Amino acid sequence: MAHQHTHSHAHQNNHGKAFAIGIGLNIAFVAVEVIYGLIANSSALLADAGHNTSDVLSLVFAWVAARLATMKPKGKYTYGLRKTTILVSILNALLLFVAVGLIAWDAFRKFSNPEPVAGSQVMIVAGIGVFINTSTALLFMKGQKDDLNIKGAFLHMAADAGVSLGVVVAGLLINFTGKLWIDPVTSCVIIVVILLGTWKLFTDSIDLALDAVPKQINLEKVRNFLLGKKGVRDVHDLHIWAMSTTQIALTVHLIMPEGYKDDFISELQHELSHEFGIGHTTFQIESSQLQSECRNNC
Repeated sequence: MAHQHTHSHAHQNNHGKAFAIGIGLNIAFVAVEVIYGLIANSSALLADAGHNTSDVLSLVFAWVAARLATMKPKGKYTYGLRKTTILVSILNALLLFVAVGLIAWDAFRKFSNPEPVAGSQVMIVAGIGVFINTSTALLFMKGQKDDLNIKGAFLHMAADAGVSLGVVVAGLLINFTGKLWIDPVTSCVIIVVILLGTWKLFTDSIDLALDAVPKQINLEKVRNFLLGKKGVRDVHDLHIWAMSTTQIALTVHLIMPEGYKDDFISELQHELSHEFGIGHTTFQIESSQLQSECRNNC
């Protein structure tokens, strides 16, 4: 019985500057939204501020987790701290659920007790939000294909730009119609947008935390790929899971009666990395005779 371990670590793009700029811009904008939301008496503007606050926290947590994931394994953490990227995704989802509750409470209060809204101020502040959120999203556009954390940051900021645009439209409609219910209705639309994105983030994060096969990996396709390799008679104990939001691991037992050539493992590792994005692999090679003895005696 032979054991082979191959390791491949995805290149960690340095997005530290993008995170710093994005966090700084959004903290400043949240402060402006809260101040003018209170002045204009706009629940929609305050709702957007709550949403942006949760996204600022998301950016901070994602940045910290990305840094922790690059730390070398030490002590009892033999895999390092890569899993923090997944734990942060769950935390971000929970924070968003809390933000939704606060936004909903304020919106429903405005339904029962309508209050005047300064539509022009709402439009101006939300318009600034469209610019800031779009600019921040563009900072993460390049790396979103290779890193789920970066993709999450991009999608959050792009969604915020859309939500802010909705608030601009709400302010415009209030100015033209004078209908105060438009403001809390816009808050409810924002709630729906947040919930749709948050629920998917939450369920995907839970799947990764429970070591489910990452959604971009087809388990049967990988199994058939391994079975198609020359000399492989059977495959068992195939496990594929996420070590972080960017790294995927695989362990498998390969039944190879005739043994294997010296370069078999390295070529297989390269192919799995290239074809499926699986960079951390462990193979256990077994002969048919050994497998039979194990089944009879184990």
